[in-house]
Amino acid sequence: MTNRNIRIIPRLDIKGQNLVKGIHLEGFRALGNVNDYIEKYYLEEADEILLNDVVASLYNRNTLFDLIKKITKKIFIPLIAGGGIKSLKDIEFLLSSGADRVFLNSSIIQNPQLLSDAVKYFGSSTIIVSIEAIRSRRKYFCLTNSGREETNLEINSWIKQVEDRGASEIFLTSVDMDGTGHGFDIKLIGQINNLISIPVIISGGYGKTSDIKKILRYKKISAISIGSALHYSSIKNFKYNFNKFDEGNYEFLKSKKKNKFNYTNIKKLKKILDNV
Repeated sequence: MTNRNIRIIPRLDIKGQNLVKGIHLEGFRALGNVNDYIEKYYLEEADEILLNDVVASLYNRNTLFDLIKKITKKIFIPLIAGGGIKSLKDIEFLLSSGADRVFLNSSIIQNPQLLSDAVKYFGSSTIIVSIEAIRSRRKYFCLTNSGREETNLEINSWIKQVEDRGASEIFLTSVDMDGTGHGFDIKLIGQINNLISIPVIISGGYGKTSDIKKILRYKKISAISIGSALHYSSIKNFKYNFNKFDEGNYEFLKSKKKNKFNYTNIKKLKKILDNV
C-alpha cells in the first residue's frame, strides 16, 4: 500500500458544450454534454476535476466561465480550469466563477512574467503550469495551443523556470501517449521527476492497471489525470442522439468500435492505489 495520497483527476477536454477526446491532442471527437460527465465523476468521488477548453486559444474565447458558474451550483468538488487564459483578468474571472485553481500554458511561454504576476496576485497554490510535451530529436519540447503549435523550448529548461517563478504544481501531458492507452511515458516522467521539487500531475497514456503500478516509484507524482479510459466507460450511461450534436466526429461513436483501454471508473482506480 502506497503511503502517498495520489489524487485521481478526470481530465475533461471541452469544445463548446461538449466533452471531446482525441489522440495525440488531435482529431477531437464529441462524447456528449460535458455536464453529464462532471456530475458522474463527482458522484464517483473524484479528488478534483480538470476542465480544459481545447479551442479557447484558437478562437480567442473562453466558454468555461458560464460552465463553471452553472456546475458549481450542483457539485462541490475542487475544479481546475484552463485553456485560453491570457491575462490576470482571465484568471480572476475563472476563480470568481468557481474554479479553485487554474493552469497556464501558451500565454506564459509567450510571456513568462505572467506566471510570476499570477503567483504574486493569486498565490502559488492557485497556479498550475500545464506542459504539453512531445519527443523530437531525442529530446522533449513544449507544445502550445492544445498541441497545435510547436516551439523550440526544451522541457528541461522550461520546467526549472516555472518552478523558480513559483508554480505550485506541474500538469504534465505526454502528447505522444495521449489517447493511445499504451501506458504513460516513463522516460518523460523519470526525467521530470529528477529535475524539480514541486509535485507533478501526469496525463496521457493510461490503458490498464499495471500502468499505474509502473509510475509509483516516482516520488514527485502527486496525481494521475485520466481521460479516455474513464470517458469511454462512462458514455454507456448516457442515452445520446449523436445526430443532434453540432461538433465532433460522431461516426466513430456510432460505429461502436472497441478502444484499446481497460475501461474503468474512479472507485476502481482508487482501489488500485490502495492496494499497491
